[in-house]
Amino acid sequence: MASPIDPAPTIEAAHAAHLARLPFSDRRDFEAADRGFLGTVAEARFRGADGAVVWDGESYAFLQGEAPTSVHPSLWRQSLLVSKHGLYEVVEGIYQVRGFDLSNVTFVEGDTGVIVIDPLISSEPAAAALALYREHRGDRPVVAVIYTHSHIDHFGGVLGVTSQEEVDAGKVQIIAPEGFVHHAVAENVFAGTAMGRRAGYMYGAALARSPRGQVGAGLGQTTSTGSVGFIVPTLEARSTGETHTIDGVEIELQMAPGTEAPVEMHLFFPGFRALCMAENATHTLHNLLTLRGALVRDPHAWAAYLTEAIETFGDRADVVFASHHWPTWGRAEVIEYLGLQRDLYAYLHDQTLRMINRGLTGAEIAEQIALPPALENAWHARGYYGSVSHNVKAIYQRYMGWFDGNPAQLWPHPPEALAARYVEAIGGLDRALELAKRAYDAGDFRWAATLLSHAVFVAPDDARARALYADTLEQLGYGAENGTWRNFFLSGATELREGNFGTPTATNAPSIVARLTPDQLFDSLAVKIDGPRAWGLDLRLDIALTDLDVSYRVTLRHGVLVHVKRPADGEAQLTIRLSKARLIALLGGDSTSEGIDAHGDMGVLERLLSVIEEGDPRFDIVLP
Repeated sequence: MASPIDPAPTIEAAHAAHLARLPFSDRRDFEAADRGFLGTVAEARFRGADGAVVWDGESYAFLQGEAPTSVHPSLWRQSLLVSKHGLYEVVEGIYQVRGFDLSNVTFVEGDTGVIVIDPLISSEPAAAALALYREHRGDRPVVAVIYTHSHIDHFGGVLGVTSQEEVDAGKVQIIAPEGFVHHAVAENVFAGTAMGRRAGYMYGAALARSPRGQVGAGLGQTTSTGSVGFIVPTLEARSTGETHTIDGVEIELQMAPGTEAPVEMHLFFPGFRALCMAENATHTLHNLLTLRGALVRDPHAWAAYLTEAIETFGDRADVVFASHHWPTWGRAEVIEYLGLQRDLYAYLHDQTLRMINRGLTGAEIAEQIALPPALENAWHARGYYGSVSHNVKAIYQRYMGWFDGNPAQLWPHPPEALAARYVEAIGGLDRALELAKRAYDAGDFRWAATLLSHAVFVAPDDARARALYADTLEQLGYGAENGTWRNFFLSGATELREGNFGTPTATNAPSIVARLTPDQLFDSLAVKIDGPRAWGLDLRLDIALTDLDVSYRVTLRHGVLVHVKRPADGEAQLTIRLSKARLIALLGGDSTSEGIDAHGDMGVLERLLSVIEEGDPRFDIVLP
């Protein structure tokens, strides 16, 4: 295993400039992050049933003191704050456990029990958080769980705080915004393999936790990898202004769909004068398009919902908290904080469109745009998770698409073919490496990376190209203020030196797969059909789901799988009767177990299964 290299002088000089320019003397965030601390566990390391570590907060014990030159001082500051863990009082009656996962879990005390908000990614950290809460606040029963939005770090640990049996018995309510189930189970179905592979880069899953490795991801340190669960909501919230009283706790809702998540809601607790902003106002610029991949989010709507929150709750809230990071206290401070967060997304949206209409492309806007001083110097507006650069490009993509209008970009060669032509034009591989080394020595790591990417796409086994490219990406990682950028750069360097690490953060979530609707199941199958191999097939199946009393006609023609809800009519080549669970197993490759009542040509099923191509969780990223 190759050792990390030293930071280059240009990186050290850039860090020194940031130390001099940014308001590091402002320690209010550290006071806020420590406020209300009640205690923590002896060891913030949790294991799954098989003994494997699923969360290791102890691996960040090195985050102490001043920033080393291998980490951007602003990112080091953020990681110092985010790595704090334990139980904290927001106000009397509202408590958060922070630092047990990527996200926070919040406990709101009612007349007889406790309401849990956003129970983390997996059940082991969630159970540890509930145990820590009860250690300090008593053994209160869970009476409700609220999912503020449809991302897995806000619902996946639900089985660590309650059970399906308790919900079925009416002891626990599960509350979520309307449309939650669809988006929660469907988000990663179509491109899930690719997103998972890239998430390994984004969160630095294969990197050592160290000053020259992974130091965090800005929004939180990393993701837990334990048991993921799912319980369907018993109550769906539908409209802003809707109120509910749970165990004596009044909750006023603001719906905020199409912001950080497709379905999301904010919660106001009048009795506590406390506002929960879910994930729409955190202590970082968030992503409009995550580096792992997603649909582009709408910054215009995001800003509008923040304005609505200020107008609706601003004069009634004495504290604002979220499902990541630490709260902000004081009515004036709450309004200022939410206003700056609003201005951040509105400014990026409006100024990007202004420059689009002046003819600039996304890449050009990302280089030219500058935030106003009030935003540039607000720690919570800095780009630790999202960045100005990639968010601006996301806005361009949202409005203009992938094509920048330059006809030369309309039909370029793909990366490998392009690389071969560039390297030849430069004068061959040796000349390309010579120029890359010159750029590296001059501190122009962006240009060096461009040259070296072409070089390794031409000669992926060339040790010189791989070594210099790895060094270059490492320098870019050392210089990155954004946690996910750092992780991407360092992950690329790791694979160049040590080989493909696959998808190390993949979680086994059968309870989520089980919630896929039949339509979602068939859609997920359609994107796995190897089109060219299926061109000559003409298949017709009737699939009757016995437990749902519904039938589908499934056809495969021209490489396209189509499903239509309709009764079986005997005209299909094959009719299958089975439960939805057995269908899931069948689509997963189990065609031999019992539970299938088939009539007709079983060869149809065999031919269908033969053209299914599963995603590759080890596809190359930094190499061709």
